[in-house]
Amino acid sequence: MASSFFAMLGRMKHISRWGLMHSTRRENLSEHSLDVAYLAHALTVLGNRRFGKQLDPGKAVLYAIYHDCSEILTGDLPTPVKYKNEALRSAYKAVEEEAASRLLGKLPREFREDFSPWFSVPEEYVPIIKAADKLSALIKCQEEKNSGNREFDRAWETTMASLRAMDLPEAEAFLEEFFPAYGQTLDEQAE
Repeated sequence: MASSFFAMLGRMKHISRWGLMHSTRRENLSEHSLDVAYLAHALTVLGNRRFGKQLDPGKAVLYAIYHDCSEILTGDLPTPVKYKNEALRSAYKAVEEEAASRLLGKLPREFREDFSPWFSVPEEYVPIIKAADKLSALIKCQEEKNSGNREFDRAWETTMASLRAMDLPEAEAFLEEFFPAYGQTLDEQAE
């Protein structure tokens, strides 16, 4: 029997993010997941090297790659809607879990146990994946601001505040050392 699991994953490139915002450049779910994977890897390395943590960077990358796969079936619900209140947040979480289960059901049974762990982030990795997700959003906001798009000013502020409120030392280190380059031109970055 043919499996549609990977064909479904391939549809991530068709799911647009930031649906309520005017963007100078469209971002899709596939791009976002790759960015979150890079950032989760960086945050895990920072945490391990500088802050005495002992997380597996490879696991962090896999959790990041699959963190939004349920949106293949649900679409991208805008953040202001998703987090409006606890009842909505809980209901949407149940919808995401059902979508992930349906997606995993598209795999041959013998592979499901190899993929299913990556669809549910364990507690010790949650701060890393959440911070990487927020950093990806902040970077998108910065890119839009760099292009003169004021539509993202407020999103930049709230996302930065949310990152700071996480009080995650590796995220703070990333913001201090690596984030400023996102406000530079290619020439400035290359110097």
